[in-house]
Amino acid sequence: MVVIGGGPAGLAAAHAATEAGARVTLLDRHPELGGVLPQCIHPGFGLKLYKEELTGPEYAWRWIAQLGEVQVFVETMVFAIEPGLRVWASSAEQGVLAIDCRALVLAMGCRERTRGMLGIAGTRPAGIMTAGTAQRLVNIYGLMPGKRVAILGSGDIGMIMARRLAWEGAQVVGVFEIMPYLCGLRRNYVQCLLDCGIPLHLSHTVIRVNGAKRLSSITVAPVDERLRPQAARAFEVEADTLLLSVGLIPENELTLAIGAELDPATRGPVVTSRMETSVPGVFAAGNVVHVHDLADDVSIAGQTAGQWAAAYACGGSSPGGKRLRIRPDANVRAVVPQLLVLPDVLEQGASLLLRAGCHHEGPCSLELVDAEKEQVLASKELPYARPAEMIHWWIPPRAARHLDRASQLLARIRVGR
Repeated sequence: MVVIGGGPAGLAAAHAATEAGARVTLLDRHPELGGVLPQCIHPGFGLKLYKEELTGPEYAWRWIAQLGEVQVFVETMVFAIEPGLRVWASSAEQGVLAIDCRALVLAMGCRERTRGMLGIAGTRPAGIMTAGTAQRLVNIYGLMPGKRVAILGSGDIGMIMARRLAWEGAQVVGVFEIMPYLCGLRRNYVQCLLDCGIPLHLSHTVIRVNGAKRLSSITVAPVDERLRPQAARAFEVEADTLLLSVGLIPENELTLAIGAELDPATRGPVVTSRMETSVPGVFAAGNVVHVHDLADDVSIAGQTAGQWAAAYACGGSSPGGKRLRIRPDANVRAVVPQLLVLPDVLEQGASLLLRAGCHHEGPCSLELVDAEKEQVLASKELPYARPAEMIHWWIPPRAARHLDRASQLLARIRVGR
């Protein structure tokens, strides 16, 4: 079998597949394995899986060190996948490779949204980049992107870089977030912004960048309840650097090319509880399916995909039995997996990851409902619902036994009692 992508999902999938007895080839376009982990030198990785706090490079090495007999090709770009699971790739060292496999795991990760996707008006000066690009410049190459930095978006990478640049001596003038709530983890807000005295401006956005060869300032405006900028109340902020932390997009060009069904909410493939896509034998895991909060969760998804991909490679077919589709309601932005393989769920339980589509700072309940009968089949109490924080829901086999009554499930968050 083949795994495409050497980040936390791909490494975990390759390891799990070899443990299950499959022969694995791992392909990655970067010069080193680990995906984005080598540039994430801050701690916070491994708390769930290893019960200790690791940096990104340390966390990556834990997985790389246990790859075993995996055949690895780095600096190798996959450019096509043919029906029948023939993978075409190229590299300077190997030339063009054609690899036939019985099962395939997609673990290409995600990419950052850029200025071109935002439509910010103004000139095209130097000094505007994504937060991840700035992270690589500082942590890998030892280069400072600027001296007076503004950050658009309160995503986790942006807040982490706000602290990092402040520690390196830059003046971080503020983080500007268009939404009325934080879009990253609360712990990063506390540790990166509050602890460093960096102001967060909610319901504000950048409407223009100014400067000739180099950015000189940004024009910031508050937004109304419909997120429309109020230009009459705009103000200038001097800055020579603007970092964009405005969301991540799953890398799904290959997923589309092989004809897998995509979920419009996650922008990743629709997967079963075995992490199998709509294309038999093709599995997916990690940020290519939907953007996760924690690398540990990415690795857990990779393990699941690797285990079932190995089983498919050895057995050659998808599992039988009823599959239940889960669709989100208005208060749930997305749910993964979208399909439950009922025999598995009744025997082993179900693990769901959800994103809230509402922001509610108070008790609420998460429910799985029979979409036809409006009957609640499973529920979970939540202390709050925040779009920035993923909801983990483990449904044990005992509670899952009621799910076979439905033909389709609805995941909803009920606010209020």
